[in-house]
Amino acid sequence: MQNKGLIKLFAILFGLVSLYQLSFTWFAKNVTDDAKEFAIEKAAGDATQIARFERIYLDSVANDTIVPLFNYSYNDIKDKSMNLGLDLKGGINAILQVSVKDILVGLSNDSKNPVFREALETASAKQKSSNQRFLDIFFEEFETASNGTVKLSDPSIFGNKSLSDKITFRNTNDEVKPIIEEEINASISTAFQVLRNRIDKFGVTQPNIQRIGTSGRILIELPGAKDVDRVEKLLQSTAELEFWEAYKNVDIQSFLYAADAKTAELFATEEVADTASTEENLDDLLGEVSDSITTPTRQNRLFAYLYPNVAQNPQQASSLIGQAAVADTAKVNAFLANKDIRALLPSEQRYAKFLWDAKPNGEILGLYAIKSNREDIAPIEGDVIDDARQGFDQFGNNPEVSMKMNSVGTKLWAKLTTENANGGFVAVVLDNEVHSAPRVGDPILAGSTSISGGNMTITEAEDLANVLKAGKLPAAAHIVQKAVVGPSLGQKAIDSSFRSFGLALILVLIWMVFYYGKAGLYANIALAVNILFLFGWLASFGAVLTLPGIAGIILTIGMSVDANVIIFERIKEELAGGKGLKEAIAGGFSFKGALSAILDANVTTFLTGVILFVFGTGPIKGFAYTLMLGIVTSFFTAVFITRIILNWSTNKNSSLTFNTNITKSWFQNINVDFLKKRKIAYAISGLIILGGIGSLFTNSLNYGVDFVGGRSYVVKFENAMNASEVAGTLKDVFEDAPEVKTYGAASQLKITTKFRIDEDGNTVDDEVRDLLFTGLQTYLPDGMTLDQFKVDYEGPRAAGIESQIKVEPTIADDIKTAATWAIVGSLLVVFLYILIRFRKWQYSLGAVTAVFHDVLIVLSIFSLLYKVMPFDMEIGQSFIAAILTVVGYSLNDTVVIFDRIREYTNQHSSWKFNRIVNSALSNTLGRTINTSITTLVVLSAIFLFGGDSIRGFMFALIVGVIVGTYSSLFIASPIMYDTTKKLDEGKK
Repeated sequence: MQNKGLIKLFAILFGLVSLYQLSFTWFAKNVTDDAKEFAIEKAAGDATQIARFERIYLDSVANDTIVPLFNYSYNDIKDKSMNLGLDLKGGINAILQVSVKDILVGLSNDSKNPVFREALETASAKQKSSNQRFLDIFFEEFETASNGTVKLSDPSIFGNKSLSDKITFRNTNDEVKPIIEEEINASISTAFQVLRNRIDKFGVTQPNIQRIGTSGRILIELPGAKDVDRVEKLLQSTAELEFWEAYKNVDIQSFLYAADAKTAELFATEEVADTASTEENLDDLLGEVSDSITTPTRQNRLFAYLYPNVAQNPQQASSLIGQAAVADTAKVNAFLANKDIRALLPSEQRYAKFLWDAKPNGEILGLYAIKSNREDIAPIEGDVIDDARQGFDQFGNNPEVSMKMNSVGTKLWAKLTTENANGGFVAVVLDNEVHSAPRVGDPILAGSTSISGGNMTITEAEDLANVLKAGKLPAAAHIVQKAVVGPSLGQKAIDSSFRSFGLALILVLIWMVFYYGKAGLYANIALAVNILFLFGWLASFGAVLTLPGIAGIILTIGMSVDANVIIFERIKEELAGGKGLKEAIAGGFSFKGALSAILDANVTTFLTGVILFVFGTGPIKGFAYTLMLGIVTSFFTAVFITRIILNWSTNKNSSLTFNTNITKSWFQNINVDFLKKRKIAYAISGLIILGGIGSLFTNSLNYGVDFVGGRSYVVKFENAMNASEVAGTLKDVFEDAPEVKTYGAASQLKITTKFRIDEDGNTVDDEVRDLLFTGLQTYLPDGMTLDQFKVDYEGPRAAGIESQIKVEPTIADDIKTAATWAIVGSLLVVFLYILIRFRKWQYSLGAVTAVFHDVLIVLSIFSLLYKVMPFDMEIGQSFIAAILTVVGYSLNDTVVIFDRIREYTNQHSSWKFNRIVNSALSNTLGRTINTSITTLVVLSAIFLFGGDSIRGFMFALIVGVIVGTYSSLFIASPIMYDTTKKLDEGKK
């Protein structure tokens, strides 16, 4: 072997670098273990305080030197340690959709052109059931609505002043479209950067943010994040900061009294809205209330919902004009938006708009009247803010956000505060919520101000400062897909994953020594080096380790022995042919020996990993990444490290065998006529596939929320649960019975519903979760609160949500489309690769037919069995990962056999083709079965001892490996043979 000194040097250096990178994870784990011990001791039995004391400990040692040799603190090593994904650490995964519709409205300067507005609304409606981009649908609908009468470059649409340097009235629609697309892409890029800046300040370790194609979607992963509400607010806030003059309560109270009388007149005959506070008087919420305003009975008038802040004298002037229960704010908004009510406003107040506090005080929100204008443009906007920081008020008690303005803002702020000095009020409004509306004393000339009050916590002040500093989003963004994994479920996933990982590794090591003796021991050393390289690479490049990623690593371990198996089997053949040990080893590692088959098998599997990485998202990318990386490291260690060890052994004159006394006669002198049995195999496969197709039409598949949209919750209970009974109970709150099934343990259920999935907003998500809590009351422990039921609850509990996922229908359609293209793309790429390598389309046809056969059978089995198997068999992104892994494995098997067929064709030109094919199948049978057994042992260990969330994934792989082994012997090669029989006939 040439350059073995260089290979040794590289292996040693790479090994040292891997150990160095992994050491950070080890040191960090020691610190976190100490933190847990400290927290348990300090909590003194109060489990709810453990997490708090753990954070206190970690904060206290954040800057302490942990690795004296390199002077690294805990913060340093924490950032360099292994990244754990959401399913292992808990946390939040979200896909945000930046609103292209809002960007278009902004580019048009909020155009009111009827054709433009009609195209927008129609496109919005069609987007819900289409896989097309919103922009493409909008362009199509604009052409239809305008019918050639209006152009996109019209001055009332995109031919406006702000785009005048790019678009003129003379531009055609086809000329305007790429300009608009470019502007939208720039806005999405801005949104991406704004979100990245916010997340960088959020405080989670190793967050992940990436754009998804050109769809306007942004993937965000926050491992370890627990406060769901805080994350959602941080991500979806547009950060549209405005400074407005606010009316005094004394200025607006006459209107409020008139509005109350008018609502009583207009709505006296209507039923009172059913709100959360209908059964209780407002004085229970607000304290004492004047008898002239509220009555013991609920009336359908403004003051039945809004308690006005009445000023008895000028000294009681305030920017707060009233208060209402949170549940009643929608009713108040409806009253105040009524045209007959607004007609009561004096002419100088006709543009007034009413906004609520950003944060309730208990269950109460304050209402403010803002001095708006015809254009609804604030005197000062957030683009004048240069800096924002969290601080404390002048007494040092209450958190606030201090802001510093640029020169333009300083002048505008001085003007605004001067005009309102000595008693006026200025409201600081963020995303149409009032954060503060203080009285202005003296003019502020220094260009500084602050946001305070509202019971703001330090964390909320920090988040608000970060949002303001990062800047505003160019358009609204809302969460179209969200997965939340609770910390307890994440810990269970870690435990089960590493338990199955250890068992699988031990089984593989034992099998290799059992089958190959001392050579198997050397292969195990190479495998250990492979694992070191693999984890070292993951740690070095900041890859995120997920549950599917661990599955990919374990599968890589099972498949990585395949290269050693191919080499050892080839060496045994060379020895059987009369060569000496050194010559046999050299022949086994040569390109004419095992190397060609290993290279082809690894490249085809790697290509399927590439397809999976391109089309997958989140954890699926993690699986694909570790699979591809594992293929690279296993190839290197099998081809180079194993050979170095074997050469060292032979140079030491050590006795070396490639079998044991038990296995030395296994798979020897096999001569099976596989082709003679191909028609029986065709019939068996045909019957299974026909039965599966029939089941697919009648029984369908168990599509998960990834593919159909919806909300899915994994809920833990105290006792074993009856899924059918729970589904019936929840029908009362969800209108239709949700899908409920046992998930792992009998006391754990997976509840999936499409209830209100078409509605946007965090409030809808919260309401659906609250309804779930209400519907499950009879099954939950007595006295359990909603907070204890939530997924992000950290204290001890006997029941509650362990994880939850939400996928909107539009993105579900996109996921299905991407999955289809992933499978089709993998088949096409493999077909072309095999065609290039073997130079005959018959080989490509045989391989692709076998893969298609394997996919159909796995789908058929899932369709036939998903209603009876005791574990989750959903069809989602993980299942697509399993299918593509099956594709890679099946091709691996098939290519090794095809490589031997090609070799025999060149060596034995006098043989008939059927003899060549049968001989190749027989001589590679030992390798085929050995690899299959090793892989199945690994997969079975994960299936039995891995987490519940991965069991269906493993089952698909187990079925795929069995079917893939069968198809490489009885489908791929026979199909290839049947299409090339003329070669055989020409030799008769």
